[in-house]
Order: sequence, then structure tokens, then C-alpha cells
Amino acid sequence: MKKHVLITLLVLLGAITSFSIAGAEQTSPTKGTFKVGLVFDVGGLGDKSFNDAAYQGLKRAEAELGVIGEYREPGEGAHREAHLRHFAKGDANLIIGVGFLFTDEIRAMALDYPKKKFACVDYTVDEREIPENLAALTFREEEGAFLVGAIAALKSQTGKIGFVGGVESPLIKKFEAGYTQGAKYVRPNVEVKAVYAGVSDTAFKDPQKGKELASSLYDAGCDIIYHASGSTGLGVFKAAEERKKFAIGVDRDQSDEAAPGVVLTSMTKNTDVAVYEIIEAAVKGTFKGGVVSLGLKEGGVGYVYNEKNKHLIGEEIHKKVEELKEKIIKGEIKVSPMPPKE
Repeated sequence: MKKHVLITLLVLLGAITSFSIAGAEQTSPTKGTFKVGLVFDVGGLGDKSFNDAAYQGLKRAEAELGVIGEYREPGEGAHREAHLRHFAKGDANLIIGVGFLFTDEIRAMALDYPKKKFACVDYTVDEREIPENLAALTFREEEGAFLVGAIAALKSQTGKIGFVGGVESPLIKKFEAGYTQGAKYVRPNVEVKAVYAGVSDTAFKDPQKGKELASSLYDAGCDIIYHASGSTGLGVFKAAEERKKFAIGVDRDQSDEAAPGVVLTSMTKNTDVAVYEIIEAAVKGTFKGGVVSLGLKEGGVGYVYNEKNKHLIGEEIHKKVEELKEKIIKGEIKVSPMPPKE
């Protein structure tokens, strides 16, 4: 009798254990089943800037969260809508567009596929309602640009600094705006000259144009140039190398894209973190649509000060810039996303 009771108890215990394991499997993501489709911005993978940062976020999610990632690169003619639809019609759980150019297409796609989740890096926020299945990832680039503008103004020997943008758009204007305000804040009489590479998507992938624009700025007396122009900025670095001047990188630490001592600093935009965190939220079931704004306070933007460049900037300037950073975080300095009116 006791033997039968023991067997019964063991059977029940096994059933309970199996049920518990099954329940745990149902409530947590199964590794290797969550799929993410990512479509790159103009310039694609290998731009040493914006797109590469987004890719790092996807690769981190593959390694740490076990997601399956796939990416596509729009070619000439920018078939963004077709690439987004490819993922939406397939088995991707989350579809990410990298760049403000995706705004219209990804909004329409989110409305067409309400059961799918979407995210757009640098989504252009306007008066239109954002679908609840779409996360609009935005950055306060002007805050990070303010800090590198202050560094440039304090470091400049000529009192003239430059800016090279890609497409003259509201997004890139934010970089110019912060850079100019930061420079003027610490040195009111500094002269800031801004130029743009063009009006089409190719303005973000034209190193030769970047070199020509930067050369003209250096020849006009600028001794430091900040770029926000994708791979076009690689040409800015070449011009700086040839003229033995300083350049400032964008989106990530770009010190390795030029000869040692050329890149004074870089304004960092942590696209990799934003991409990783929105994937993590989708995997864990905490994804929320709407605007996500990332600035200095949230660690979304910043600047580079490390072993490679701290001797170029110097401790005195670094201390001043850190004070400015704290004032922006506390709201004591308000940085406008629009360039100052002349």
C-alpha cells in the first residue's frame, strides 16, 4: 500500500514539475524565436557612423537577448517602403527603420500592420498621431553638439570654426544649432561658418564633396570643423589631415577614421543603445509606442574624452565642458534645436 502511495506521489510531483516548466516557457521569450528586421539609412552598413552604430545595437541584441536579426540596405532610389514591407509581411516581430527618411513609410506600415511592432530612429515628429505600435526614437542632438561646440570655441586659435552638414534638414540643423550655441556661450565673438553637402540623399555619402567643403572652410580661416554628414565626413577628416587642422566626429568615436591627433573629439549619439533597448522592450513585453526622447540626461548623447584625445582637449577645457553638461541636465541651460538667427 505504501509503495503504491509513493509511486502516486512521484507521478504527481513529476506532473507538477512538468507543468511548472511549461508555464515558465510560456511566460518568457524562447531564445531564437524573436525576429528583428532592420533597414539601414542612406550610406548603409560600413558608414563608420550612424548605420554602424545601429548595427552594433542589433548585434548586441542577438548576443544578449538571443533574437534573430536580419538587415537590408536601400540602394539608389531608396526603396525603403519595399524593404519595410518585406519584413512586415514576413515573420519579423519588430521592424526598425534607421533614419528620419523612414518617417512617412514606417508610419504607414505601422497602420497597415497593427499586430507588428515598429521603431524608427530619428523619427520626424509632427502633428500626426503616432500609431501605438510605433516607437519614435528621437535624440536631443543639440545638447551633445552644444558641448563639442564649446570645446571647438575654447580650443580655436583663429576664432573661426566650421560645420559641414549632409542634407540641410530639420534633423541636421539640430547639430548645427547646438554647435553654434555652445561655441557662442563660451566665446561670444567666435565665428561659426556652416555649409551643407546637398539636398538629396547622396549628401550623406560623398566623401569627395566633404573634402572640398572642409578645404574651403579651412582656407577661409577655420581651424576646427565639426561634421554631421555620414560618410561624407570622411572627406572632412582627409582635409583636416592635409592641412594639419582639427576635425570633430559625430555619432560615435571617430578618432580611428583619421590620423592620430586630427579628431579633437566626437559628439556621440548612442543609436546602438536606443536600438538595443527598444528590441529588449519588445522581447520582454514592455514595448510602448509614442515618442522616446534621449538627451544628455538619459545618456542618449554625449562627447568623447578619453586616453586618445584628453591631451588634445586639456583638463581645463574638460572641466568647463563638464560644468556645462551638468547645467544642461539640470535645466539651467536650455539648448534650442534651431540655429540662432543672425
